[in-house]
Amino acid sequence: MTDTYHIPAQLLANANRVVVFTGAGVSAESGIPTFRGRLSGLWERFEPSQLATPDAFMADPELVWGWYEWRRTLVCNAKPNAAHIAIAELAARVPRLTVVTQNVDDLHERAGSAGVLHLHGSLNAPRCFDCGASFPDAAMKPQEPDAGRRLAPPRCQHCSGMIRPGVVWFGESLPEQVFARAFEEASQCDLLLSIGTSGLVQPAAQIPALALAAGASVVHINPENVDSRMQNAYNLTGAAGEVMPELLRRAFSGSP
Repeated sequence: MTDTYHIPAQLLANANRVVVFTGAGVSAESGIPTFRGRLSGLWERFEPSQLATPDAFMADPELVWGWYEWRRTLVCNAKPNAAHIAIAELAARVPRLTVVTQNVDDLHERAGSAGVLHLHGSLNAPRCFDCGASFPDAAMKPQEPDAGRRLAPPRCQHCSGMIRPGVVWFGESLPEQVFARAFEEASQCDLLLSIGTSGLVQPAAQIPALALAAGASVVHINPENVDSRMQNAYNLTGAAGEVMPELLRRAFSGSP
């Protein structure tokens, strides 16, 4: 029987520059709903895209702000899982590690990862809709979990504009500096671990492709195989919280 861990573990053990690229599947293992999942509350009554645009916020700011505060409450009540912890531990095992995530939660940081690049923003970084100023009380206590609660957004201390969630909405550009840094790291790494992401969300999905084009190896870690015909792309099939600790054990413990 083929040992699917053998080559990925060797690649990780010998890597100098590693990029970990994570998607919603990693956070889902901590109980955080995926954006496109069929869930309860507002997720059943609204299409997510109808609550994740600047126009939606201007049309009904109390609904949108309340919905995002509900999401932030779910994140605050969640805990990093074994995949987040293994990724944080990896920083001490390789010369250079960069974590790039499509997730808007802070589970990587709470697990111990530093300098995480958030391509789609963060629920913990609200800002003014009008002037863009950061909201000083980013650590404000979230409301009780209630998908249907309408909440008035706070007001900006500089211009009195409404404070909006610090995430990237449909129709908005990704944060330019963060995106450029992610592309740079992907183009210079020798190994990229793509974890819990379908690879369908553009332009973030270009990151594994960029690493492959630059000659790096890519290991996809997902419950289902990612279709890739590139010679230096590999699949480790399973839950990230199971695969990542085992991959680290194989790569660094000296055990087969």
